[in-house]
Amino acid sequence: MTGGAASPPLWALPGLLRKLAVDRLGMMRDAAELDDVVRVSMGPRKMFIFNHPDHAKHVLADNSDNYHKGIGLVQARRILGDGLLTSEGDIWRARRRTVQPAFRPGRIAAQADVVAEEAVALVATLAKAAGGPAVVDVLHEVTGLTLGVLGRTLLDSDLSAHDSIAHAFEAVQDQAMFEMVTQDLVPDWVPLARQRRFRRAEAELSRVVEALVARRSERMRSEGDGDDALSRMIAAASRVEDPRAGRRQLREELITLLLAGHETTASTLGWTLHLLERHPGARDRVREEARRVLGDRPPGMEDLHRLTYTTQVVQEAMRLYPPVWILPRIARADDVVGGHPVPAGADVLVCPYTLHRHPRLWERPERFDPDRFDARRVARRPRYAYIPFGAGPRFCVGSNLGMMEAVFVTALVTRDLDLRAVPGYEAVAEPMMSLRLGGGLPMTVARAR
Repeated sequence: MTGGAASPPLWALPGLLRKLAVDRLGMMRDAAELDDVVRVSMGPRKMFIFNHPDHAKHVLADNSDNYHKGIGLVQARRILGDGLLTSEGDIWRARRRTVQPAFRPGRIAAQADVVAEEAVALVATLAKAAGGPAVVDVLHEVTGLTLGVLGRTLLDSDLSAHDSIAHAFEAVQDQAMFEMVTQDLVPDWVPLARQRRFRRAEAELSRVVEALVARRSERMRSEGDGDDALSRMIAAASRVEDPRAGRRQLREELITLLLAGHETTASTLGWTLHLLERHPGARDRVREEARRVLGDRPPGMEDLHRLTYTTQVVQEAMRLYPPVWILPRIARADDVVGGHPVPAGADVLVCPYTLHRHPRLWERPERFDPDRFDARRVARRPRYAYIPFGAGPRFCVGSNLGMMEAVFVTALVTRDLDLRAVPGYEAVAEPMMSLRLGGGLPMTVARAR
């Protein structure tokens, strides 16, 4: 479609605006059914919803400098400040340069044994519970695994004593969504329960950050600088002329890495395990591949590209339930996207969730079909039809580590366990109709009843 964007019919507009407040995923679905480009007017404010690979490419890659982070992520700045998720321009580029070396392919490859050890530990925990009376919260265990990998691979720190991190981030996200819906009209001093919960979470995250920085700094004094992300962030902060600004920068960067480094991978793992339990044919193929490739040993880096079908399963899970399900932006200057005029200041939404289910791009898009990621079929699709890690210069810096985690854990859990034997397991799929900070749909996994 070219020319003017489709506008919702008058009878549909109230429903779309209501869903903007309480059901953003539903709003994206409704818009996708209207057209590839939908314009919603809210008084003087304009919102454009784009659902085509060419439009995603333009906004996220070709003209990305014109599009800054938008609704939802703006509110996240209250806790994340100018961290990697929320910063822009030169500040973002400096933050990215600081941590990028910790994500070099060679360094990530060297962490394969760490990922495998954490995966083996998860399997052991769940296997011990199988057939027993105690209910296991698999969601908690999977999140613990992703935090364990994050701590050991990127922070050179043990996060096992900080299991409060995940709960703190839940409170932070709830508050950001509340501020977005209320347009920041409710002062943060109003003693609402969610405001009190947010302040407790903020204090807890500050406590965790201070402890991690203190321990890593002490080791750097005796052992010298390391090549992990935390060491690099500490060194960069020490070069800031204003010590207070340096401490604030370090806090913002570390909190951002703690959030982005565990939530998206845990979400992907949850959905992958859920889908495999719902599709026993695919589960059997993953099990057979894992036994053929690995035997009874843990995976190593050399196995990653041999676990072909397992990788396709993870990719298909991220197609159906992308870890970052919406990418909000604000246009800095007037632009034209695919023939559609976009004025400066307009909200622009690119939604991987609906793009990954576009009926003209994906055959039977609602169907779980890992074979659609066979290399020959991938080559026939537009590059920007599939963007689970975003696209352009802000492509997820941790994508390689996240994929390694997801493939290794999926292979080992499927090879060694029947999750249905773990007490309390239930495969739930209840999409959270909300705009998460940078993460995606809910971490849907087996969870305690």
